[in-house]
Amino acid sequence: MVLIERDTFGGAAHLWDCIPSKAMIATGNARSFMGRAMRMGLRDEGSSVDLDKLKERLRGIESRLEGSVRTLLSSQGVEMIDGIGSLLGPNLVSAVSDDGTREIEADAIVLATGSRPRVPDWANIDGDRILLTRDCYPPPVLPDHIVVIGSGVTGVEFVHMFQSMGSEVTLVVSRQQVLPQKDPEVAAALETDFLARGVKLLKGARATSVERVGDEVIVSCDDGRVARGSHALVAIGSIPNTEMLGLENAGVVSERGYVPVDVHLRSNVPHIYAAGDISGRLPLSSVASMQGRKIAEHAMGMTVRSHRHLDYDKAASAIFTEPEIADVGLAEADAFAEGRKVRVTKVPFASAAKALINDDSRGFVKIVSDPNTGVVLGGSIVGRHAAELISVIAVAATNGLTVSDIHESILVHPTLSEALSEAAE
Repeated sequence: MVLIERDTFGGAAHLWDCIPSKAMIATGNARSFMGRAMRMGLRDEGSSVDLDKLKERLRGIESRLEGSVRTLLSSQGVEMIDGIGSLLGPNLVSAVSDDGTREIEADAIVLATGSRPRVPDWANIDGDRILLTRDCYPPPVLPDHIVVIGSGVTGVEFVHMFQSMGSEVTLVVSRQQVLPQKDPEVAAALETDFLARGVKLLKGARATSVERVGDEVIVSCDDGRVARGSHALVAIGSIPNTEMLGLENAGVVSERGYVPVDVHLRSNVPHIYAAGDISGRLPLSSVASMQGRKIAEHAMGMTVRSHRHLDYDKAASAIFTEPEIADVGLAEADAFAEGRKVRVTKVPFASAAKALINDDSRGFVKIVSDPNTGVVLGGSIVGRHAAELISVIAVAATNGLTVSDIHESILVHPTLSEALSEAAE
């Protein structure tokens, strides 16, 4: 088995996206917690961000994770090539590295080249004042006032991160709510928290240009409004890394740069698979990892036995703002839009003793279930540790468990998870 990687073994999540952004968010969260310290009986509060130490911390995390991946792959006999791979034919791969060019014959090929931030033609990214997300690990300097363009998952995480580190933040929201694909109640909870923290929201404004004038960045919107700051961050989606893969050489069909796949993650060429962002499914590293597992099972012939295909509708996801947001399965708004009868139960964290102990009672737990059978169909959580707590609802929704199965489980007291039991009840 051969693995070709041009950047970091472990993928873009380790190098550019998930891990460094969450590490920086953790630093911001620590600073925010210090700001609340006096309410919890401590005298000293506040701290400043040391970007040099933060950068050192990020590189240390990246190095340790890549080292673990390399050690694991090596122990399994995987040959690792630091280079660029492309298809020469249906069963032939080119690997270009510092050692030269090598051709490798393969019975099965997995394409997992990820994606990169989308750069609109009206944004002159300079990596200094006008930034992409990948320019921010960490940024050259901590912005005095940053204008974030894009209110999806990535955009709101960076709003939280920069605000928690001490920057003034303006968020350009092209629609009438942040997180337009999420439950309106969930989005409203985040908007309320942003406003309470001093974040400025330009709702219903679509950015049309961003330009640098001296030490100022000016973002113009289609409705005539203008946002000014010391920096701007463009976070408006991503595009797949497939243009240099040589898909045409192997007869692999693509659509808008993505490689369509079937339930086994096969492209139109049966022995060539695609996983991760380029498959056009949910762009989550957790989904990509599970896709890789399913590909391995299929390629090794394990799917001749009982086999569970990936159910993307049951994939849990999280947004690492403060408060955190997590959801899985059927959303309340989607159920009502479809005219589907569901039972929705909601419990605020303000009723949980652990939330009061933590001095953070923001948010709620919401469970969506079938009114006739009690089977859990999905749920949303807004609040501290939502990304961890959603696992309970995800397991229930994936395995057809009922609200009684959750409620009749004896959970630890005092914990935030008790809100799950109360919502199930």
